[in-house]
Amino acid sequence: MVLHIFQGSTLAAAGGGSSSVKLWDTTQWQLVATLSIPRQGGSQPSEKSGSKKFVLSVAWNTDGRLLACGSVDGTISVFDVARAKFLHFLEGHCMPVRSLVFSPSLHDSRILFSGSDDGHVHVYDAEGKTLLTSLSGHASWVLSVDVSPDGAAVATGSSDKTVKLWDLKMRAATQTLTNHTDQVWSVAFGPPSRIDVRSCMLASVSDDKSISFYQYS
Repeated sequence: MVLHIFQGSTLAAAGGGSSSVKLWDTTQWQLVATLSIPRQGGSQPSEKSGSKKFVLSVAWNTDGRLLACGSVDGTISVFDVARAKFLHFLEGHCMPVRSLVFSPSLHDSRILFSGSDDGHVHVYDAEGKTLLTSLSGHASWVLSVDVSPDGAAVATGSSDKTVKLWDLKMRAATQTLTNHTDQVWSVAFGPPSRIDVRSCMLASVSDDKSISFYQYS
């Protein structure tokens, strides 16, 4: 099951072999919409269990207009939430998309980052249906992606046991952290410091049963 909450009131839930995402109003726990991923080249949704569109990851953009879903076939589906309407697919990955995150900046709210089993991190204009750049450097699956609060850097966790920090202007990895001895399933930036808005903590979680913390500034 994949869960993602927006503004504490709407819950996007996917998983269980489904190729759809259900939106729940958590104030009354009522189902408000079902977003079904269509088959490429056709208009009918591929709701069948075990579908190639089985959803592995979901992400809201900052203003809540867009919802992105990463599937096991490597495609990313983008929805207009207000209209509960499928917009388009984002392509470029050739293996499952396990992690998605939008830019935290309202100015860049359409910018989407994705991590895939193909070892790449892609940066998309999710609304314009454009692949902006591809970041490569991991030796295996990219299991988790997160963006720093200032929107200047991306952190990734991989089954190659490393955490990488990417500078988006340079479009390159500036640090490779090797604290872990097993695959890294999740990375997450904390809130910015009150003293320095560009400073925060980064955490990573691994199958080696440890959590590591790093200072980002």
